[in-house]
Amino acid sequence: MYIIEKIEKFMSGFLNIPEDVEPSVRYDILRRNILALMLIVTIVPMTIMAILNYHQYQNAIKGEVFSPLRMILNKTRHSFELYLRERMSAMNLLASVYTYKELSDDETLNRLYHVIRKEYSGVVDIGLIDADGNQVSYAGPYDLKGKNYRDQHWFNEVQIRGSYISDVFLGYRRFPHVAIAIQRWEEPGKRWILRMTLNIDHFNELIGSMGLEPDSEAFLLNYQGICQTNSKNFCKTLEPSPLGTLPVSYDPTTILVNYQNQTYYVSYVYFTHPEYILVIVKPESRVLTAWYSLRKDFFIIFTISFILIVGFIFQLTSILIRHIKESDEKRELAFREMQHSQKLSSIGRLAAGVAHEINNPLSIISEKAGLMKDLLTIQESFPEKEKFVSLVDAILKSVERCRDITHRLLGFARRMDVKIEILDLNDVIKETLSFLEKEALYRNVKIRLNLGENIRISSDRGQLQQVFLNIINNAFEAVDEGGEVYIATWEPDMDTVAVTIRDNGKGMSEEVLKHIFEPFFTTKKGYGTGLGLAITYGIVKKLGGDIKVTSKEGEGTTFIVFLPKKPKEAV
Repeated sequence: MYIIEKIEKFMSGFLNIPEDVEPSVRYDILRRNILALMLIVTIVPMTIMAILNYHQYQNAIKGEVFSPLRMILNKTRHSFELYLRERMSAMNLLASVYTYKELSDDETLNRLYHVIRKEYSGVVDIGLIDADGNQVSYAGPYDLKGKNYRDQHWFNEVQIRGSYISDVFLGYRRFPHVAIAIQRWEEPGKRWILRMTLNIDHFNELIGSMGLEPDSEAFLLNYQGICQTNSKNFCKTLEPSPLGTLPVSYDPTTILVNYQNQTYYVSYVYFTHPEYILVIVKPESRVLTAWYSLRKDFFIIFTISFILIVGFIFQLTSILIRHIKESDEKRELAFREMQHSQKLSSIGRLAAGVAHEINNPLSIISEKAGLMKDLLTIQESFPEKEKFVSLVDAILKSVERCRDITHRLLGFARRMDVKIEILDLNDVIKETLSFLEKEALYRNVKIRLNLGENIRISSDRGQLQQVFLNIINNAFEAVDEGGEVYIATWEPDMDTVAVTIRDNGKGMSEEVLKHIFEPFFTTKKGYGTGLGLAITYGIVKKLGGDIKVTSKEGEGTTFIVFLPKKPKEAV
């Protein structure tokens, strides 16, 4: 639970954006944060798994390659040790069965030499050496009888150890060979050494029988790193190995070595006796051929997966941000409409009070004017009777007009029955334009009409005139002198008519467009009330229609009023 709470706190803090940030910047920050969070959640675990699998597969492939090499090393080491142990056993047998006196006889030693050569391959010669290092008797192809070995390394070693198998060396024979020597005590104070020499051909045969691949090679080293057999690419017999000193290990071990700008895997094992090291060298590129192929496929799959995941995250993030933005816009629109309704309700109550207060004095004026007309009618001899009667009629007509205005104002304030009649929409447009002809002529505003044929509608003439008058009047105010106002009537479908009113004036910004139907919102500083379009919007909605507005600064504004051909139930 603690971890979950920490994760929730981290995500909440990561996605929390201050409210005072501009909306466009806020959505960009939100998009960036969601994108980063989703990338972290998906790419990081995938990358960790990819790295782990990368190393696991690499180690598995290395294991498959090195395991056979370890088996070959152990098997070949055993063959070497068996080969040398057999010859050491033969020497022990001779030294145990025959005495110093018998072995010092050249004929006897020569007979034993031929028997051993027949039974054991690789034997070059046999010699008997006294305690002073002098060769007493000798059997073999060389003339070495009487040679002294006191200063030879193997001679000193066999005196200390009792038996010794030497490294490969040249000695008096001047060719690479190995000496096997055994020391014996025949009586107190008298010791002697029986020595056998082996060539290294069998060493090469054992290495050749390992069955290595053409690009791999094996060779033998001593503990000092001197080659005991030939190598194609690294060293010749009795030359120092370029691999340097290998760490001591009596179990098969593999290390990585760089030689001549190329990397090799060196597998080796130390012998316990004699002091040899068996080495197998394999180029890294050869060892990891299968891995390189797998790695290429692995990276292709990883890259494709990465691109797909990132693309999906980008797309999903864009969709989420778009939905969030649309939801915010709908919420803001609903909030504005609620504010709009509340303001209209307040205006309605205010308008009802104003209309009521105006109707009272209008009633008094109407009654007094009617009384005056009646009195004038009774008085036959009243001077200028006709003039006064016409003036009273004018007063009554003005009162009637004021009553119509207050009646509409009350209709905006409360539910009132709409006076529905069949109208020619084009006639309503023309009647409305008649009120504005003088202004259009004065300001040189061109009015271009494109009225459809037989556009008929059942609606309220007075309220339609008020709608069109407000919109056209705003269009006149928006255009400069010599501008143009375009008016068209048309039928979007079988049940709806539409009126398009377009001007080529200064237009409006997106921010202004959001508020044009709100009461008291105006761009006419100093003289505008901000009620014209709010009232227009309310009338159109009451008639069951709708208004769409598009505008662009510097290009003009277009109002489209949609009205039903048959009126819906008044709201």
